[in-house]
Parts: sequence; C-alpha cells; structure tokens
Amino acid sequence: MTTATTSPQTTLVHSYFYLRRAIGLIGLALPVVLIAGKQVFQGGDLAGSLSAYYYTDLRNVLVGSMCAAGVFLLAYYGHDFVDNVASTVAGLGAIGLALFPTTPGQDVSAWDRTSGVLHLVFAATFFLMLAYFCLRLFPHDGEQPPGAGVAYRVCGGVILACLVLIALTSSLRLVPDLHPALWLESVAVWAFGVAWLLKGQTLTPKSVP
Repeated sequence: MTTATTSPQTTLVHSYFYLRRAIGLIGLALPVVLIAGKQVFQGGDLAGSLSAYYYTDLRNVLVGSMCAAGVFLLAYYGHDFVDNVASTVAGLGAIGLALFPTTPGQDVSAWDRTSGVLHLVFAATFFLMLAYFCLRLFPHDGEQPPGAGVAYRVCGGVILACLVLIALTSSLRLVPDLHPALWLESVAVWAFGVAWLLKGQTLTPKSVP
C-alpha cells in the first residue's frame, strides 16, 4: 500500500494560489456585501462611495475586509523584488484606507479632514498598485493560461479608467444623485478581484496537481 505525498514545492504553489484567491474573493464580495447589506439591515439611501460605508452599520465589514486584504497582500511573496515591493505598498495602502476613514458628510472636525486626506492618499496608492499588478506584473509572471495577459490588462485598464472618472465626477460634481463614485469604485474593486482570482487559477483550468 502506498501513501500519496505532496512535495513541498507543490504545497507552496497551492498556498500562493489560495492567497491570491482570498484576495480576489474579498474584491468581488466587498461591494455586494456593503451595498446590499446596508439596504437589508439599515435601509435608507445608498452611500456616496464604498468608503462612506464606514459611517453605516457595515463599518466593521469594510474595515475588516480591507485589513484582511492588506494582511494578505503583505504576506504575499512574489517572484522578485519589484513584485514584493508592489504587494507591500498595496497592503499598506489597504490597511491605511481602512484605519483612516473618509471625511464624513456632516459635523466635520479638523481631524476628520486630516483623516480624509490620508484616506485618499492610501486609497490612491492601493488602487494604483493594483493596476500596476494587472498591467505590468501579472502578464509577465511565468506561464499564463490562454488569454490571461489580455484579461489582466483589461482589468488594469478598468481600474485606471475608474480612478480617472472618479476624479472627474467628484471634482466637477457630475450626476451626484447617481452616486458615480460608489459604482466606479465598485467596478474597480471587482476588476481587481477578477484579476487576482484569475491569477489564483480560480477562473481558469488548474495546471498544478
């Protein structure tokens, strides 16, 4: 009778896949949980952005999810120095935007304004690093499934496009009743989730035993 054994290399590869999947699943689930959760448990209008859900009953979900994503990114060990730096910066950005909430809509204090500025800096850092992963690192990261490189670049392009549109709609106050920042942030987070799930081979055939 023989006992199947798993090599350390295969175990390590699987652990990377699981880590990537965890990051991707957080990205896909977070907008849905925040938006639907508030409507179910609290009701009222939609928040103006995903970050604004900090001031709803879903605060702990937002903070916990972003901190978890940040820890996963900090724990992620890439193939080279640039990969590691990018994941570390993205992880710090995720944790920072969770710990420093966006400026509230009313009763704004001096600290609220400072926290809001820090939140924007961390959020921009987080999303720009995610776009960098999609556009520069993932497409050149070892053997790729057919079409994966194109999918990564599309996800990265979507993230950057959403950031530009968020800046434009916010600065020009375009269609505020439609909550453009909320939906654009959601699309950007979904794009990031798809890219990491694809990298974790959740959306493609598995090639590792």
